[in-house]
Amino acid sequence: MIDYNSFGVVGGDRRQIALAESIASDGYTVYAFGFDTINFQKGVIKAELDEIAAKCENIILPLPVTADGKYLNTHYSEKKTPLDDTFAEYMRNKTVFGGMMGKLFLTSELWDGIDTYDYYTREDFAVKNTVPTAEGALEIAMREYAGTINGSNCLVAGYGRIGKVLAWMLRGIGAKVTVSARRTSDLAWVELFGYQAVKTDDICDRDQYDLIFNTIPALVFNRRMLSKAREGTILIDLASAPGGVDYEAAEKLGIRVIKALSLPGRVAPKAAGEIIKNTIYNIMEE
Repeated sequence: MIDYNSFGVVGGDRRQIALAESIASDGYTVYAFGFDTINFQKGVIKAELDEIAAKCENIILPLPVTADGKYLNTHYSEKKTPLDDTFAEYMRNKTVFGGMMGKLFLTSELWDGIDTYDYYTREDFAVKNTVPTAEGALEIAMREYAGTINGSNCLVAGYGRIGKVLAWMLRGIGAKVTVSARRTSDLAWVELFGYQAVKTDDICDRDQYDLIFNTIPALVFNRRMLSKAREGTILIDLASAPGGVDYEAAEKLGIRVIKALSLPGRVAPKAAGEIIKNTIYNIMEE
């Protein structure tokens, strides 16, 4: 019998753990699958998929739902859960939420008839995730850079959501901040907020940097661009897979590259789980 005040949390990493516990603290019953090694707080009940399908109207899949397009993303279970018609059948007549669901839809034609919502595509989700992402990038920089961020020369490549927040945080702790953009309107905003502005195609032509933070999901830092950078520069790549750096060229040129994907789940899982929860609540209210 379906409990309309319950949620099923299926697979994922520490974000999903925090998400399950946060929903439970709101007074809902939460059933969790794919967390064999985790001891949840009160209100979260471990269950198998068939039990979740029988009891839950709302099911929350992880971010990303799958990395390889074959198996569910389950960090805390040794058992692999194949994504096939059987899995999709469990989700029929449910409201299913997930992040980056494109590969999931290719695993079964049954998904065409299932009510799904990809919270990763939501603007409110993307904006709120900029803060843990930017803080995670700063944490990496403070750990890996031998100097202080205060007084260092930093480049933020790209003036999108993450670039805006990261540049603001870097300046707040005293870094000398240069921001790159392609559009003249973005460059105007960069200058208005008091940063040094540079066109993306000219990133390394004028200045040399101690730290470079890339937020552009395209191969901006190719061999030609990297050859202009100073040896010993640390480049933190925040861009979505496959990233924006020619890693092989960077290694040969003596530029250290740190791949920093999915930072919210790694550095601030509680906050990231809350962001997912609130986004899902917003979708449900709408």
